[in-house]
Amino acid sequence: MSRTSTSLKGVLVTGAVLTVAGVGTPTHADPARTAAGRPGVELTEIGRHTPTNVGFDEGAAEIVAFDAATARLFVVNGSEGTLDVLDASDPTDPSLVSQIDLAEYGASLTGVDAGGGLAAVAVHPENAQAEPGRVVILDTATLDIVADVAAGYLPDAVVFDPDSSVAMVANEGEPSSDYAADPEGSLTLVDLETFEPTQVDFRQYDGREDELDESIRIFGPGASVSQDLEPENITFSSDGERAWVTLQENNAMAHVDVAAAEVTDLFGLGFKDWTRAGAGFDASNRDGGIEIRDWPVLGIPQPDAVAGYDFRGETFLVTANEGDARDYDTYSEERRLGDVGLCEGYTYGDMSAEDLVKDENLGRLNITLANGYDAEDDCVEEIYAYGARSFSIYDATGELVYDSGSDFEEITAEALGTVGFNANNDESGSDAFDSRSDDKGPEPEGVAVGRAFGRTLAFVGLERVGGVMTYDVTDPHTPEFMDYANGRDFEAATAEESVDLGPEGVLFIPADDSPNGAPLLVLSHEVTGTTTVYEVRLDTPARRG
Repeated sequence: MSRTSTSLKGVLVTGAVLTVAGVGTPTHADPARTAAGRPGVELTEIGRHTPTNVGFDEGAAEIVAFDAATARLFVVNGSEGTLDVLDASDPTDPSLVSQIDLAEYGASLTGVDAGGGLAAVAVHPENAQAEPGRVVILDTATLDIVADVAAGYLPDAVVFDPDSSVAMVANEGEPSSDYAADPEGSLTLVDLETFEPTQVDFRQYDGREDELDESIRIFGPGASVSQDLEPENITFSSDGERAWVTLQENNAMAHVDVAAAEVTDLFGLGFKDWTRAGAGFDASNRDGGIEIRDWPVLGIPQPDAVAGYDFRGETFLVTANEGDARDYDTYSEERRLGDVGLCEGYTYGDMSAEDLVKDENLGRLNITLANGYDAEDDCVEEIYAYGARSFSIYDATGELVYDSGSDFEEITAEALGTVGFNANNDESGSDAFDSRSDDKGPEPEGVAVGRAFGRTLAFVGLERVGGVMTYDVTDPHTPEFMDYANGRDFEAATAEESVDLGPEGVLFIPADDSPNGAPLLVLSHEVTGTTTVYEVRLDTPARRG
């Protein structure tokens, strides 16, 4: 098999403006340098676990967590319906210790976290809209189950606070496929000493839709605010007293007072103006190439993962702006722009409405009818599309501090060209190229933040094209791009042979907790089922020889 770990370095980002400086070949570029001339940071693949007897694109490695005391990785295996435990004491050769069947607690596993000698797993029942889910807690050394705790409806992410004294669960509360049942979104706080759960709801916002920020999307058929809000992911403040929860479909974040066990605020995340310089994107999978440019489109950030860190005594929040549509049997907000059309008289520059809705322009773009749609005339007044194809940094009150603009598509275009730009994660060869440009592009989903070499680094996984972006975000106002690494084999004859497809979980292990004493990054890939370990290294001329 011919495969190299694609890596691109040397791109410096100031604000949302991208300039390429000293870029070498896509597989091994010149070292990145910060504005101060310091060495950059690179990811070097050192190990991988590939499961056997699992189906392709069946979620065999979804979310991954690490327990430092046992040097074990805990991986949600949706294909087998198990929690897979890997020995990572030698991170160059992670090996399977056990597959824990949790079928007696529910039908599917969705999230996991670990720390302080415990691992917590979110589990859905078979009839997930009718029955609450569970949180199953295990001893990471013996793998014995020590508690089984009630959660809310459709628990998703499970996240421990910094000292592993509390676990918070994001109960997504998604509707049934016919929208006949739409349980409330909620949060569950679990005391990891007593294993007592506390349920936290959003009912204080019911009937108050008009008071919410206008960019918070409440639009499910017949849903109250508490039914419509869908918690997705969580991060804690460094002292564990506060938490922030992404509400992906709603384009919002919730602020939580952990001690009081209550939601204290909802933040709307606004919309991304794709007409601005440095914020272009490729809007079509039928344009014959890579066409990153400005368009009259508003991106709905709708972040999935979120990670927090401190800078000068303040908390900042890093989001992976994936985007997500509601698309159910009896209700769907999603259409292609060309299938609906623009309202009469719509123009952009020298382009008419007829020009804009051509397939090679915006006609193929997946948009929402929940925003910007004139139902009476059956046309689109303003174009809203899912996701922002970027990562963002917000302050603790939800104010936008930074957005990476068009970086991800610009960088992957430079690194991959027509071999893999905006490729889907279940295709190979020419079929994969440009196939996601009409639908969220590289699709950033997972994010982790950690300290290494005296810097704060953010790692953003790209679900569709694959790989991970590394940025120095020490100063949240002036992030710098460090590295793009991708273990995907773009030359594979079939997608099944492509090695690393669909990074879902992104996990940072600091040097103090690492089994080999070096900072590590672990990616879990839901399509190929691989769990891949990278070492985070300084990128210096001496190292590269």
